[in-house]
Amino acid sequence: MKELNKEEKIKVVTELQGKFEKAKGVVFTDYRGLNVEEITDLRNNLRSFALDYRVVKNTLAKRAAEGTPVNDAADIFSGPVGIAIGYDDPVLLVKKVIEFSRRNKKLDIRGGVIEGDVCSPEQIGTISELPPREVQLSMLVNAMQSPLSKFAGLLNSTLSQFIYALEALKNKKGES
Repeated sequence: MKELNKEEKIKVVTELQGKFEKAKGVVFTDYRGLNVEEITDLRNNLRSFALDYRVVKNTLAKRAAEGTPVNDAADIFSGPVGIAIGYDDPVLLVKKVIEFSRRNKKLDIRGGVIEGDVCSPEQIGTISELPPREVQLSMLVNAMQSPLSKFAGLLNSTLSQFIYALEALKNKKGES
């Protein structure tokens, strides 16, 4: 990594801090053993889903994390650390990073921050098994809608039975 001057360092910290503040998910990786082609492949793969992957010096990353939810995970910044950042769907971020690490065993997951909560590598693995955000929302809507439709059906059947009873009473009085 080339040596940065003071202005470049300030720019990197400011940019990274802005990304940390907007991020819904951040995954920390150990990229040792990956060559430039493999890191570029990871970046391009993530970029196609509007996700970022950065490799920055730990001191700059620690400064950028100050005042953001990522600050709670600052102890992860030791050794070479790559940072994957997602802004919309943290589950998608985790899925894509895990997917790449399964294809390329050299990429190691160190942990992350998902919607403000620090997660261990095991928790990141569990999160990767969740369905995407849209599917989760549709499941929630379906779960909320089901009791309402059952209740509407129950009211409808009670009303129908009452009307049939009135009709039967009317017919019985009409015969007598």
